[in-house]
Amino acid sequence: MRNALIFLLAVAALAEEPAKETGLTGTLSEEEWKKLHDLSDEKRPKPAGEMVKVGDMQAYLSLPKGKPPFPAVTVIHEWWGLNEHIKFWADRLAADGYAAVAVDLYEGKVATTRDEAMASMKAVVPAKAVQRLKAAHDFLKSDERVQAKRRASLGWCFGGGYSLQLALAAKDLDASVLYYGRLVFDATELGRIKAKMLGVFGNLDSGIPPADVDRFEKALKEAKVDATILRYDAEHAFANPSGGRYDKEAAEDAWGKVREFLKSSLRE
Repeated sequence: MRNALIFLLAVAALAEEPAKETGLTGTLSEEEWKKLHDLSDEKRPKPAGEMVKVGDMQAYLSLPKGKPPFPAVTVIHEWWGLNEHIKFWADRLAADGYAAVAVDLYEGKVATTRDEAMASMKAVVPAKAVQRLKAAHDFLKSDERVQAKRRASLGWCFGGGYSLQLALAAKDLDASVLYYGRLVFDATELGRIKAKMLGVFGNLDSGIPPADVDRFEKALKEAKVDATILRYDAEHAFANPSGGRYDKEAAEDAWGKVREFLKSSLRE
């Protein structure tokens, strides 16, 4: 398998500027990350990982350089499905030293319109999706290429909600990151969470407004969950450079804090 170092060097060359060391094994700066999405299809490097079978589901696995065991992350896609953007997220994590398995909860479908995305999202059976996420979580511990001793989840929008659901379902999850995903407000239910939590939200998000984030944060505190909530004056999906709501400043700051959170939760 080509590893994430090849991905990192290819993007840096295409961006015509050197890769920047930003900690750990080095990873893309936000400007390089954005340029990756701006490149035309013929110039954009191919994802560095490979498709693997996880339970009854196909998933995308990207590995860091070196030998296992690796700290690891289950990556959960937005409502568009397991597209190239999400594969690049897995590669971005691998370039930072984490094994990353990006699940496919849409069974091979990738949406290109909002109507397609909505139809695919509605077709997901929640209980089945959680079982598939648990299978991915278990895969990161048992697969000989990973052998993770500490594991996290990370998702955006649709995937952010399911990152929270995995935290509710997997007592041995160490950390969970949710970007502007569907929330749970019942403190008793949230009390099942053993993982550390990091929530990332936009104050201009009409789908998950600040009032809902307030309720979520209050319930987490009542449930005594170790949680940190980040808020930015940005819209929904502000961390996705391929979308129209991308906010570079907010995305850069959030990713820096996510990196710190993953490092402290999985490496220290």
